[in-house]
Amino acid sequence: MKLHKLKFVLPNLFTVTSIFCGFYGLTLCAGEASPSQLYQAALAIFFAMFFDGFDGRVARLTRTQSQFGVELDSLADVVSFGVVPAMLVYKWALSSLGLVGLLVSFLFTACGALRLARFNVLAHSTDHSGSSRFFVGLPIPLAAGMIVSMVIAHHGMRGGDPLGTGARVPIAIVVAVLSLLMVSTLRYRTFKDVRLNRKTLSIFMLVCLSGVLVATRIHPSYVLVVYFGAYLLLGFVESGLLLGRHLSERREAGEPAPAEGVLEDEDEVDEQDFL
Repeated sequence: MKLHKLKFVLPNLFTVTSIFCGFYGLTLCAGEASPSQLYQAALAIFFAMFFDGFDGRVARLTRTQSQFGVELDSLADVVSFGVVPAMLVYKWALSSLGLVGLLVSFLFTACGALRLARFNVLAHSTDHSGSSRFFVGLPIPLAAGMIVSMVIAHHGMRGGDPLGTGARVPIAIVVAVLSLLMVSTLRYRTFKDVRLNRKTLSIFMLVCLSGVLVATRIHPSYVLVVYFGAYLLLGFVESGLLLGRHLSERREAGEPAPAEGVLEDEDEVDEQDFL
C-alpha cells in the first residue's frame, strides 16, 4: 500500500479500534455479567474514549479529513458511547427496576443517537469554523464517561460486591439527566480558545490538586466522578453566564430578549475536535 493511501487509513483505524473496544465491552455485559466483568466493560469504554479522541486529530494532522470519516465516527460513537454504556448501566444498576430501568437505559441510547444526528445536520448546513467555543448539549463521550466513572468508583470502593438497592433509583435519575443534557441546548466549553499562560497553568494546577485531594481524602476511584461531574455543572454555569450576557447586551441595545435555547452564531460548535 502506498504511503499516501496509508495516510487515509490511519484516522479510520483509530475509529475502528474505538468500535472494537465498545464491542468488547458489550460482550462483557452480555448474559449474567459479574461485577468484575462490568468493571472490565467500563474500562473498555474508557479505552474507546481514548481512541475516539485521536481519530479527528490524526485526520487533521495528516490532512485526510473526509465525509466518510465523519460518518464513521458518528456510527462509532453510537455504538461505543450510546449502546454499550446503556447496556452497562442496565446490567450494573437498572435491571432490577424492571421496565423503568429498561426505558431509562434506552433513553440514554436514543438521546445519544439524536444528539449525533443533530450534529450531522448542523455540520452539513452550517459553516462551523475553528473559532467556535462551545458544544451544544453534553457530548456523548462525556455522558458515557460519567456512567463509566460511577462503575469504576463503585468497583474501587466495593470490589466485587453488587450495587446496593438504595442506589439504583438515584443512578436511574442520573442516567435520565445525562440523556436530557445530550439533547439540550446547554453550552459546554470546548476549551479551543484556551491559551497557555500563567492563568491557564494556575487553573490546571488547581484541577490537578483537586484530583489529588479527592484521591487522598476519599478514594482514588472517585477522581473521575469528580472531574466528569464538574464538567456537567460547568455547562449550567456557562449557559447561565452566556444568557445573562446576551440579555444585558440586548437590553442595552433596546432589542427583545432571545428565546430560551436559541443559539447565537458565535456559539455554534465544531464537535469534531472532540468526537
